[in-house]
Amino acid sequence: MAKPGHPVSATLQNAMARVSAAATSPLRAAFNTRVLTAVAEVAEGCTDEALGEVLSAPTDFASLLVALQQPGVLERFRRQDPLFPARIRGLQARQELLNAEGGVSTVAEVANRLGISRQAVDKRRRAGTLLALDTGRRGYLYPVWQFGDQGPLFGLPGILGDLRDRDPWARMGFFLTGDHRLGGRTPLAALRAGEVAAVRRAARSYGEHGAA
Repeated sequence: MAKPGHPVSATLQNAMARVSAAATSPLRAAFNTRVLTAVAEVAEGCTDEALGEVLSAPTDFASLLVALQQPGVLERFRRQDPLFPARIRGLQARQELLNAEGGVSTVAEVANRLGISRQAVDKRRRAGTLLALDTGRRGYLYPVWQFGDQGPLFGLPGILGDLRDRDPWARMGFFLTGDHRLGGRTPLAALRAGEVAAVRRAARSYGEHGAA
């Protein structure tokens, strides 16, 4: 509720209307209540100076992520959940993975890139020969870096097979993190250089013993 003398902007009114319209069931209404309460905590934990940084983020999600990392916000939520700062670091790390090396593509974009149907892309994902991240209602997102000019990078399916016991985020982290077995280079860089056998050895070790 806006204070007297502080009119609510049309943008804020629209956002509030969307939240209200989304409360189509008691379960969704309860969810919206908890989220709005959390947002109020975030707003109260941000200084005016911090809000400048928050609002300069390129997307709504990025703004929220920046806000959640403000000291005042971290302290508020840490009192409720001691692991909250670690959870935020995990979210930040995942966002950085999604943005790395060209970002991600939708199934439709991958189908267009490879000249195949969306169903064929899904088939490759299910077979484990393409790496994809499940984003819920948004569907699967495919890291752009796994493709070259002629399609998936040479040797990629075998490496993904070596990592089949790891979850998709761990597989993505493997490709984008420097590995001492590869002289400190990322497996992606080594794969692009044609060093498939070396990357497969690193992948098998990663699968057995965890990250380097």
